[in-house]
Amino acid sequence: MAKDLVCGMDVKEGREAGSSLYKGQKYLFCSAGCKEKFDRDPDEYIQEPEKMNKSTLDRIDLPIVGMSCASCATTIQRGLADMTGVEKANVNFATSKATLFFKPDEAGPEDFITSIRKSGYEVGTVSVDLPIEGIQCASCVQRIERALLRIRGITKAVVNLATGRAKVEYLPSEIGLNEIKQAIKSTGYKVLEIPSSEEGVDPEKTVREREYNKLKKKFIFGLVLGILIFFGSSRHWFPWIPEFLGNFYVLWILATPVQFWIGWQFYKGAWGAFRHRSADMNTLIVVGTSAAYLYSVSATLFPSFFESGGIRPTVYFDTSALIIVLILFGRLLEARAKGQTSDAIKKLMGLQPITALVLRDGQERDIPVEEVVLGDIVIVKPGERIPVDGIVKEGRSSVDESMITGESIPVKKGPGTEVIGATINKSGSFRFQATKVGKDTALAQIIKLVQDAQGSKAPIQRLADVISGYFVPIVISIAIATFVIWFVFGPSPALTFSLLNFVAVMIIACPCALGLATPTAVMVGTGKGAENGILIKGGESLETAHKLDTLVFDKTGTLTKGEPEVTDLFTTNGFSETEILMYSASAEKVSEHPLGEAILKRAEVERIELQSPEFFKAIEGHGIEATIGGKEVLLGNLKLMQDRHVPVGDLESKAEKLAKDAKTPIYVALAGKTAGLMGVADTLKESSIQAVQKLKHMGIEVVMLTGDNRNTAEAIARKAGIDIVRPEVLPEDKVHEIKKLQSEGKRVAMVGDGINDAPALAQADIGIAIGSGTDIAMEASDITLIKGDLRGVVSAIELSKKTIRIIKQNLFWAFFYNTAGIPIAAGILYPFFGVLLNPIVASAAMAFSSVSVVSNSLRLSRIKLRS
Repeated sequence: MAKDLVCGMDVKEGREAGSSLYKGQKYLFCSAGCKEKFDRDPDEYIQEPEKMNKSTLDRIDLPIVGMSCASCATTIQRGLADMTGVEKANVNFATSKATLFFKPDEAGPEDFITSIRKSGYEVGTVSVDLPIEGIQCASCVQRIERALLRIRGITKAVVNLATGRAKVEYLPSEIGLNEIKQAIKSTGYKVLEIPSSEEGVDPEKTVREREYNKLKKKFIFGLVLGILIFFGSSRHWFPWIPEFLGNFYVLWILATPVQFWIGWQFYKGAWGAFRHRSADMNTLIVVGTSAAYLYSVSATLFPSFFESGGIRPTVYFDTSALIIVLILFGRLLEARAKGQTSDAIKKLMGLQPITALVLRDGQERDIPVEEVVLGDIVIVKPGERIPVDGIVKEGRSSVDESMITGESIPVKKGPGTEVIGATINKSGSFRFQATKVGKDTALAQIIKLVQDAQGSKAPIQRLADVISGYFVPIVISIAIATFVIWFVFGPSPALTFSLLNFVAVMIIACPCALGLATPTAVMVGTGKGAENGILIKGGESLETAHKLDTLVFDKTGTLTKGEPEVTDLFTTNGFSETEILMYSASAEKVSEHPLGEAILKRAEVERIELQSPEFFKAIEGHGIEATIGGKEVLLGNLKLMQDRHVPVGDLESKAEKLAKDAKTPIYVALAGKTAGLMGVADTLKESSIQAVQKLKHMGIEVVMLTGDNRNTAEAIARKAGIDIVRPEVLPEDKVHEIKKLQSEGKRVAMVGDGINDAPALAQADIGIAIGSGTDIAMEASDITLIKGDLRGVVSAIELSKKTIRIIKQNLFWAFFYNTAGIPIAAGILYPFFGVLLNPIVASAAMAFSSVSVVSNSLRLSRIKLRS
């Protein structure tokens, strides 16, 4: 029995309306309202000394629109990190998201949005137009607007009295459409039904598609103008081109919208970086293309000035325009490829059903899944997806849970069993009670975990981040040096050569590839893991896993099934197996011993009809005695049989053999005669032996920790193929064992499932929790295996190795590209081969360097994991 911290009511486990995990402790609540209050501010109810005078931190994820390179992310991150109240800011270029931890009493979402916009970028908000019934006057409008603007995540709310509609702009990462509708309802007004086309839409996908379509339109328009400019500038190659198209003024008119409208996002980004006293990819593009554009404008307006200096006036409008168009094309391909890196998230989101059939007031009602509340009775028919998590109350079926656990075999469900939202009901109909809804469902938690992992940074990325910070200023310095050297020492016309090489150096440099090398691989890797039932908490966990050389398994519930079962059954004196099981299970019906549960399960599997005992007595340390159908029944150890003078005969040698195999021997006697012997044990999972074999094949040392005695521990280890055993280890000593291995210089992973494993999971270099275990173990771990199959450990390590290999390839090509490309653009090959790099070719190379890195990361999505 626990006490609800909010209202003080007593709550029994299994009867709670909700629960929360806070600092490794589970708290139960009598209602969803109490749980929400606690989740909002746990410190209000748990007064810990270190927390008494310390403001709690909130977290917010903001989608950012308009980032073009790692330097852009650095600019935004710097601006956010310097804000009052912000404890930590992380901007991820690959996911286009900013993650902030802040003090809510000192800063808020509106402040962060303002900072991002000042940096020259936009926040990916979503707009929705809601028809509202009952708006009659201006005060109605103000009431609704005030209610909406008080909610965190809503950035703008405008209610139109004439049309009776509210236009709301919100952050999809913070609030959903259902919460907005509920806020309006709370003011006393009714939100009319939204067209079905607007329901079930992924808001972040909408933001991505809107940005992609905007880029696409600009690219097509720019391409048409760019082709015209190119042909107009190349009449010496194409004499059939009309003469007017080669006129400098016509070319100027065509190039200007490309420079300042198509290329406006580059100017905006460069200005934002300049305001923060930094430079980024946009700076390079703007300086490079503006130099070519302004030189061409000067040659158009003042040709005599050039002629007086002996220079033939030439324009490079084609260079500036085509550079912008090609870079935009690269961004377009990059946006499409980056969208594919988050395919795993899209697949998970696509699993969520849109509606649920619930029983309310004795009637079946089809409602949006967002409106299902705790305690609702939900009806599921064959072939339907289960809308939320819950416990079956009526009916039986088999459920396909492969989309969540990766387990291909359907799982049988009946009264008392748990069902997971988004899984598919295969055969029968059933009714279940909703126990987790909204953001608390298993699917929502998995999506959140994967999103957090994809937004995190791996340690290997720090090198790229440091280089990106110095990259642009160094490139600008090299470009200026290139211009000066060519102008002073270059052949005639020196100004033309110096200008073109200056532009080529500015354009070919690509910090984008460096910025995308790590995060795109982390995104695809963590997504691939989620598809296979492996939840990886972040880039650091993904990177560390490939370095592991020692793997420690807890025994009970990890290597073994965690529940005893009857493994052996011997009969004697003419008794049958059915008789022995009937009398034994009937006697154990009133027992609470875990070994008795194993016998009951075996009888249930054999479909044996049981009887109620007329008499029952537990004999501590020995076994039980009962009377069933007038017969005396004894179940227990050898000592019990000896005390009751029941001869066991040759069964004693069989019992000794069972004990050596880590099985508990249980003698059965009926009416004073030995009837048989049962062996009961917590057996190995089918996947344990295969997992251990594969780990040893990978060169990883496998260790087993257990509280069992040495004989039992060694017997289990022998079966599993484990050579190193640490028996009789108390729960509090598990951490010491991990530290001992680490002190020997080993990289240690711990695999466990229980509450007592949580400290050891946290101490290990990588903690791996079994998903079928406790919430606390999963909270303390770095990797969670949803389906409890230990072959997932092998898959997680394989995935880590392959992801790191891809990251290293990406970083190598990004470094190689920039190291080789910049000197070639500067003209280093000209003295030897007479070769110069055209700035247009440089822009194409720069654009495709980023795409190649993202495409290489996407190869991870096609790998086959061996679990």
